[in-house]
Amino acid sequence: MMLSLIKRLIIPIPQQLDEADARLALSALLVRLARADHQYDMVEAAEITRILMERYSLDHQSAEELRSEAEAVEAEAPDTVRFTRAIKDAVAFELRAEVVEALWQVVLSDGSRDDSENSLMRLIVSLLGVNDRDSAMARHRVEARLL
Repeated sequence: MMLSLIKRLIIPIPQQLDEADARLALSALLVRLARADHQYDMVEAAEITRILMERYSLDHQSAEELRSEAEAVEAEAPDTVRFTRAIKDAVAFELRAEVVEALWQVVLSDGSRDDSENSLMRLIVSLLGVNDRDSAMARHRVEARLL
């Protein structure tokens, strides 16, 4: 599945992804965001695993395997635009705020916001077609849960 996704992300016009590949694309985007500050740690990895368990109703082992596969895909994928395009194709507009909320969970999971994370987050939100207001509201919901 990983090679299939990478090939489809690399071709000039990516093909529509099936549900499993769309899951992997979102998982890889979560990893990319966690790695944006060059300090991808166990706290962020655990948060990604927790998000995957919750979002896709996976057991811990399955979520860990998906995260591990996503780490490999993220390292090989050429750019963020292709991940977001794949997610836009797979996730209805009205559900993208949930994706943005999951992204904020990763950014805020280690207790600090880095400029590189903020910059990548703004890019991702824009590419997903979510406005700044909805992104800010998603961030506030995550911050409220962390208090």
